[in-house]
Amino acid sequence: QVNLVESGGGSAQDGGSLSVSCAASGFSPRMYCMAWFRQAEGKERERVASAYGSEVRYTDSVKGRFTISHDNWKNTLTLQMNRLKPEDTGTYYCGAVIRDQRRRYADDECDGLKPLDAWGQGTLVTVSA
Repeated sequence: QVNLVESGGGSAQDGGSLSVSCAASGFSPRMYCMAWFRQAEGKERERVASAYGSEVRYTDSVKGRFTISHDNWKNTLTLQMNRLKPEDTGTYYCGAVIRDQRRRYADDECDGLKPLDAWGQGTLVTVSA
């Protein structure tokens, strides 16, 4: 079983910056992809950014403000969030799809349309106006 543990987050004002990090603990296989999701109160979970090796993807609302980085060897994932807005408030979750040579992958495994193999417990980000 893969355990993902998030850290970071916290509170910031409109226009400020925060970062969240995710690390795999215990059994830590290589990942096919990793991603950050967020869920605001009363809303569905949405994909924020995903990383497929060196390829990264962002949801439109965070493009130009957020940067995702994935260290494939250390199995860590970081999301640097700049120019934060109140609508970025939510619980941020790290998710991953495990690399398995016996498995065939689609090119959107971590984009929020398919179930992931592992999730973290989430870390809260609050942005005040």
